[in-house]
Amino acid sequence: MVERARPTASVARYGFTDPRADGQLRAAGWWTESGPDGSAADVLSALSRAADPDLALSGLDRIREADPAAWDELDQALRTNRTFRGRMLGVLGTSSALADFLVANTDCWKTLQGDKNTEPDQYVSRLLDHLRSEGELLTGLESEQALRVGYRELLLGIAAADLGHLVEPGLHQPPYAEIGAQLTKLAEAALTAGLLVAESEVGAGVEGRLAVIAMGKCGGRELNYVSDVDVIFVGDGDLSISTRLASTMMRVVGKACFEVDAALRPEGKAGALVRTLDGHAAYYQKWAKTWEFQALLKARPVAGDAELGRQYAEMVAPKVWAAADRENFVPEVQKMRRRVEGHVPSAHAERELKLGRGGLRDVEFAVQLLQLVHGRIDAELRSPSTMDALAALGEGGYVGRKDAAELGASYEFLRTIEHRLQLRRLRRTHLFPAASDAGELRTIARASGVRPARGKSEGDVLLAEFRRHLQSIRRLHEKLFYRPLLQSVANVPTEALRLTTKQAESRLAALGYAAPDGALQHIKALTAGMSRRAAIQQALLPVLLDLLADTPDPDRGLLSYRKVSEALEETPWYLRVLRDEGAVVERLAFLLGTSRLVPDLLARAPEVLQLLGDPTRLAGRTPAEVATSLRAAVRRQPGLNAAVAAARSLRRHEMLRVASADLLGLLDVPAVCEALSSVWVAVLQGALAAAFRQRQAELGQTPAKIAVIGMGRLGGAELGYGSDADVLFVCEPTEGVSDSEAAKFASSVAETVRKILGAPSPDPALVVDADLRPEGRSGPLVRTLESYRSYYGRWAEVWESQALLRARFIAGDDDLGARFIEMIDPIRYPQAGLDAVRVREIRRIKARVETERMPKGADPTRHTKLGRGGLADVEWTVQLMQLRHGHEVEGLRTTSTIEALKAAVEARLAEPAEIESLTEAWLLATRVRNAGMLVRGKAVDEIPSSGRDLAAVARVLGYSADDDPGEFLDAYRRTTRRAHAVVETLFYQG
Repeated sequence: MVERARPTASVARYGFTDPRADGQLRAAGWWTESGPDGSAADVLSALSRAADPDLALSGLDRIREADPAAWDELDQALRTNRTFRGRMLGVLGTSSALADFLVANTDCWKTLQGDKNTEPDQYVSRLLDHLRSEGELLTGLESEQALRVGYRELLLGIAAADLGHLVEPGLHQPPYAEIGAQLTKLAEAALTAGLLVAESEVGAGVEGRLAVIAMGKCGGRELNYVSDVDVIFVGDGDLSISTRLASTMMRVVGKACFEVDAALRPEGKAGALVRTLDGHAAYYQKWAKTWEFQALLKARPVAGDAELGRQYAEMVAPKVWAAADRENFVPEVQKMRRRVEGHVPSAHAERELKLGRGGLRDVEFAVQLLQLVHGRIDAELRSPSTMDALAALGEGGYVGRKDAAELGASYEFLRTIEHRLQLRRLRRTHLFPAASDAGELRTIARASGVRPARGKSEGDVLLAEFRRHLQSIRRLHEKLFYRPLLQSVANVPTEALRLTTKQAESRLAALGYAAPDGALQHIKALTAGMSRRAAIQQALLPVLLDLLADTPDPDRGLLSYRKVSEALEETPWYLRVLRDEGAVVERLAFLLGTSRLVPDLLARAPEVLQLLGDPTRLAGRTPAEVATSLRAAVRRQPGLNAAVAAARSLRRHEMLRVASADLLGLLDVPAVCEALSSVWVAVLQGALAAAFRQRQAELGQTPAKIAVIGMGRLGGAELGYGSDADVLFVCEPTEGVSDSEAAKFASSVAETVRKILGAPSPDPALVVDADLRPEGRSGPLVRTLESYRSYYGRWAEVWESQALLRARFIAGDDDLGARFIEMIDPIRYPQAGLDAVRVREIRRIKARVETERMPKGADPTRHTKLGRGGLADVEWTVQLMQLRHGHEVEGLRTTSTIEALKAAVEARLAEPAEIESLTEAWLLATRVRNAGMLVRGKAVDEIPSSGRDLAAVARVLGYSADDDPGEFLDAYRRTTRRAHAVVETLFYQG
């Protein structure tokens, strides 16, 4: 076998690789013995820019050989007419099928000359020119052959206009939508011409009327170069004649132009080809499935009887836009998409443009689902065009602008690639070239306007872009198509989305809003105007109203939502998060309709809203991580005021995060207490360090070390949302400084901390309480370590030993704090325990506290702190055990109530069942007390006796909206009653 000679180097520089190129160029008169013909330089340059220069030159050579007499005219046009040259070479370099057509129909190239070669309004008349012979319309095989030539000629013109700018830069570059519209117009013209041929063959008159309804891409005005055209036929009069017309038209057009597919008709291929308008209406009313209404979204009359087509369109439109009201509508559409995706052969899954993951169907299904759900009330979304509908969804706020733009760009990219693949051989294909097929990738890339970049060839760039767009589409598809909010919107009846003012008030009342007129005013305020913000609120509110209706206080929840929305109206991501994250909307509605504390914090810490969609992030940060980041942020601030402002901001964020996680059941009681205590400690640490630095700088020296000792719930790491920070301040003079100077310095620092943290603020108060210090409020705010040692050694009373059980070092000088704790251990864990006198004293003090501090008229069975079986009952019992046995039971030497209870069981100081009752009551009372603060927005110790606040507390505790809140109250009383009985035994008799 003789090996073909390679093209000469001078020919190769124009992009030719075929060895025949030299001879073909010489035959065309564009190449001489000495090289390129100078007068043909523009032609050669244009050929080098063709998608496949060899294919373009081969096509020209074949046309020259097929019609030698016309070559001079064609040659001259290529040399002198830049527009024609771009169109002709653009087609020949991309499509071997259209090259075959030009070879077989040598005069057709002339249609590409002139300023315009595509006039959609003339498509029907130009097809009929081919179909007429001596004034008569051709029928049978002749009509099919004539229509085929006319159709291909017009298709040639569209392709030439589409590709010309790639060969001759500067020519008009028609956008993707324009090409799709022209191909659709051509298909409509072919259907019209085919129907005229059918009428001529059948001899139909007034006996049978037929309307052709386009579906799918033809209905959406976005056809490919090679597509089946989906249709539905509507007949009137004699249906047998209408059916013959339809089947004859399908045959003529199918053989000449493209397959006409009527499988989307009622009952599919098993159903009648033609039905009456009433027959269609009856079917859609009784039998149609969800997917059929999805398909009808693109239904549009395109040929035949215009009036009948109009009536059909008017009949189906209300049914299409009511489809989302069907039960399980959203899940059914999602299931259909998964089924389609499952049919893609695994070998082609990554190359499938249309049906695969990240393919065209992903975009179309997502857009159609959003249209059908939101288009019930928004007529702007009712376009059959995917691109127009996507743009409307973006403009209307149903999809983020960035997401809509990204999805649209990726869809257009894939459709353009699909066009180029189909143009190659005019075959219906959606399969991207294999990564190993470098030649095909290069041709498709050049035909799509892709150029080499960053050292990569055109094919490599195309492959990378293809994969990037697939990933982008799939990501956005899953975000939009499986958005939980869609199901929630679909669950709202259409009539509820279109209510008059009176109807809306009635519906709001039925949902449980106590003041529907007020709720309506909130809705009007949120949705007023034509802004994008108002449009998104209009989409959100029907869902939100239903969600709020399921909360303890819908009216307060809606008011809170309005306040939060108004406070965050300039926050760019706020409504986007609500629109795109269904879980965020659901959780936010529950929080707003349950808690007064959350809305107040949310307006000033909106970033927490973004965590609601991710329970792991909402509840996942450990107290140690939070404390570390808070201290670091405060330490970076330039002065005391800035440091405290940063501490307050971070505390607000953490309090909201913890409150949200608590309300949503993501944190248990010990975790909530630990988190709140850790934040308080970090705030104190940051404020103390900042105040210390400032005072140190003012004096130019450091007179003393300072340590802060946490007491009470702070010391036990058992803080609630409204707890004060009980502390002791201790100092130690530095070398050469007197005790009085040290105390003075330390007192100024401590007073600064108390004052600046306790300053009025919209947030829950930051009260630093030092009343547990020796001598109480009448004693000095700060003492030296030795002063504390002296006081406790000489004057300490039993209640002070009891208070020190919760003492732990939390801020300031580590060594000083450790020595203070070491000093007080013998005082709070007395070596011999407690004698009978001191035990009686503790019991007497407890009884006095309960008598004096219980609010007048309070119900002891509902008071979480001082009530029977409440926090005080359990804590006094535990602390008495610690005072009596702490010296010998190491486990009791803890500031934690729960840990001390565990140690009491292990030491057999009580029966396991008794300790279990105390533990259960303490955890329940703590949780209920926290819930009261969350619900009411202020510190409360007594459980509400009735009303919405009681219902809200019950919901926080896990009771459902259908449960009687009284059941929760009964359960609380039972639990605390059992605990109180144990207290009576262990505290008063043990």
